[in-house]
Amino acid sequence: MFFQVISSGISESAAKGSPAKAILILGSGTPHCTASPTLVARLNDGLALARRWPAARVVVSGGQDFGLRCSEADIMADYLTAHGMAPDRLIREDRSTSTEDNMRFSRRLLEQQGVSAADPLILVTSDFHLMRAKRIAHKAGFQVVSGVGAATPLYLRYNAWLREYFAFISGWMLREF
Repeated sequence: MFFQVISSGISESAAKGSPAKAILILGSGTPHCTASPTLVARLNDGLALARRWPAARVVVSGGQDFGLRCSEADIMADYLTAHGMAPDRLIREDRSTSTEDNMRFSRRLLEQQGVSAADPLILVTSDFHLMRAKRIAHKAGFQVVSGVGAATPLYLRYNAWLREYFAFISGWMLREF
């Protein structure tokens, strides 16, 4: 039943009517300091949204993976600028180690740039992660959140969904959302 709920939220896309003030792209691992296929899918979706809303600030959120010297935020920012995004649109949040941290730290950085938690936010993550991430975003104080779930490569999908099942239960028990 949980997998049915996850798959029903996959088709969500950003609202067409309201312009986004911010686009928040969540990190997803950077083995060997390179973007994983899952992260590339998120970045490509985020880039398409940034082109759709050129006035929106773009936050790339992710800290350092264990044992690496690079941050997910830096890898993400480098990817986006290499694909045509202006560096001055980017906000790097490079301290987070969890989805809850992504939201808390990104909210502070956005507020410093004049984007309030009441402004429309588009959250970009993987399809399987979107439902839980939106709930965590609301708990962090974001009021108008729409989401885009980047497709998870098929060879990773069912493992990721199973992992998300346990993460959802854990998040509920720990009151992350």
